[in-house]
Amino acid sequence: MGFIAFLILGLIAGAIAKLILPGKQSGGWFATLILGVVGSMLGGWLGSVIFDAGLDEFWSLQSWVLAIVGSIIVLVIYGATLGRGKNG
Repeated sequence: MGFIAFLILGLIAGAIAKLILPGKQSGGWFATLILGVVGSMLGGWLGSVIFDAGLDEFWSLQSWVLAIVGSIIVLVIYGATLGRGKNG
């Protein structure tokens, strides 16, 4: 997968992760892009370690599922970190 395709995958996966998770998340499209790309990298790594499956092609369902799950994980960690900073 090319660099531009990976950025697009990360942006869309981050946006989908924000839609799936309830509540209000901060950050605009740039934060979504960063969280999505980091989440895609995490999802690809976890997929390759646990399931021996990575981010192979842009139109692969496997790539999208791994990227979205990774983005959800990163978004949960990001939200927990921001929430802790506001309360404490």
